[in-house]
Amino acid sequence: MTTTGNDVRVIGFVGLGHMGGGMAARLLAAGYTVHGMSRSRARVEPLIAEGLQWRDTAREVADAADVVFTSIPDDDALKAVASGPGGILAGLSAGKTWVDMSTVSPGGSRDLAALAAARKATLLDAPVSGSVRQVEAGTLPIMVGGDAKAYARVEPILRNLGKPTRVGSNGHGLALKLAINISLGVQMLALAEGLLLAERSGVDRTLALELMTGSAIGSPMLKARAPLILDLPQEAWFDIGLLQKDLVLALDAARGLGIPIGTAAYADEVLTIAHALGYQSRDIAAVFEVLDRVTSQREPTGAD
Repeated sequence: MTTTGNDVRVIGFVGLGHMGGGMAARLLAAGYTVHGMSRSRARVEPLIAEGLQWRDTAREVADAADVVFTSIPDDDALKAVASGPGGILAGLSAGKTWVDMSTVSPGGSRDLAALAAARKATLLDAPVSGSVRQVEAGTLPIMVGGDAKAYARVEPILRNLGKPTRVGSNGHGLALKLAINISLGVQMLALAEGLLLAERSGVDRTLALELMTGSAIGSPMLKARAPLILDLPQEAWFDIGLLQKDLVLALDAARGLGIPIGTAAYADEVLTIAHALGYQSRDIAAVFEVLDRVTSQREPTGAD
């Protein structure tokens, strides 16, 4: 029987890290029954205490749910939880909807959508723009690619997480997410370069950052990251390793389309340096510290 989002009460969630766990918490608070699994059960214990029903395999999650969500770091990890006798695909049956909120390659996502369709189920790619704060507030922009009827079914569920918009067919949500993250990386790098120029010219760092983010260049993302540049947190909102993964996906997609994205390529080079210095798990605001380190002889303060 086909149901609408308002009729769906049982949800599955595979991948309960910072982002996925926050989304699952919001769905539990909205009154849904949520079955879930992740790499570490210990990390999920707070959600289990809130009512999450733990399952040992991704297949069991998909089996139990009307709609199954995933939030997975990359293509390889997504394929791993999707495939095999214990994978999501094995648990999908006719009429079910799989909403993948991971940021992976558009082509890889379309391949999984075809495998889901072979089981008479539907996959939607639904990456989000934002970090843990937007998850907690339920304000995530959600870009959805895939079947219009399946989107209509899950749209009421997605509204518990933020503002969903269907942008086209399979892979289109991911293409738009990668387009956004090009700008995310380039903006962060440009601010870091400008701030370093101002500080090395003798302007107080805090004052320079305040005036820069209060000027015409002060996007919401840069304004939110400014305090993190001054006091880099140990726990990243969005880490350098994940941003670089997204930029590499964007570069691969651009090559396939025959378009140049030189600013993304340069940002990728800087993030490679950041990775070599041990910053891959630090927030992207650490780009300033990376540039500061490679252009001076001062001792490192941020890398582990």
